[in-house]
Amino acid sequence: MIIPPFLSFILYNPLRLALTDRQDVLAVSHIGPSTLVLEIGAGNGFFTEVLAQQAAYVLAVELQRGMVQKLKRRLIKVKGKVHVIQGDIAQVELLPDFFDVAFLYFSFHEIVKKEEAAKVILRAVKRGGYISIFEPTIEVSAAKMERTASLFEKMGALRVAERSTLFSRFLLLQK
Repeated sequence: MIIPPFLSFILYNPLRLALTDRQDVLAVSHIGPSTLVLEIGAGNGFFTEVLAQQAAYVLAVELQRGMVQKLKRRLIKVKGKVHVIQGDIAQVELLPDFFDVAFLYFSFHEIVKKEEAAKVILRAVKRGGYISIFEPTIEVSAAKMERTASLFEKMGALRVAERSTLFSRFLLLQK
């Protein structure tokens, strides 16, 4: 379910902060001080601000104009490390082989044109780079996550890791 901007407080609240180990998410996603990150579905910045603190650079792609406005306000402190663009990842033009990690937190299931989006993502990630996908278990079944993995694998990505918890499913692929 795409959260509209007027409900963005749901995405950034104390309970979600308490239940999400953002440092662990970044670690399993292979994000560190020299990492160039493509964040897809940035929303209002629940992960973007932490990515900006940990990575060398973040390009945050967000579909909704209202969320982009909220995201930009949240990121004033890290202005030089994050660039935000509004757009559909299936149609965004990105530099080829530029990013170390494509990071999607609770967003891939919301993409309408999944195959086109996967092509754009794989084109933008460097050879040896990672595609890190987290999805909510309440919206994405194990079968749907398997379809996501298969989509990327058919395009040449390798499945590196996966896990499920009470609240999320995780898939790590490598180009």
